[in-house]
Amino acid sequence: MTTNELKKGTRIRMRNGWFGTLVDSKKGNTRMAEIEGMYTEIGSVYAHDIVMARDEHGEWHKVEHTKKQNEIRNMNRMIFGS
Repeated sequence: MTTNELKKGTRIRMRNGWFGTLVDSKKGNTRMAEIEGMYTEIGSVYAHDIVMARDEHGEWHKVEHTKKQNEIRNMNRMIFGS
């Protein structure tokens, strides 16, 4: 499953362990999601930070990232160190 296959309403798990729900069905390097972290907020998240997605049967699957998404993650690591 790739990030571009994820649809609005999909439950996701972020790289930092937080959970959320996608609020758009767009494709690309950023997605809109309602994230349940220290607070529940809606905002843009990097697609490369989405690591798991739950399907319609309630099963969790690992999310694969595009070459461009991996490049952006590596660039962020070089700039921010994480």
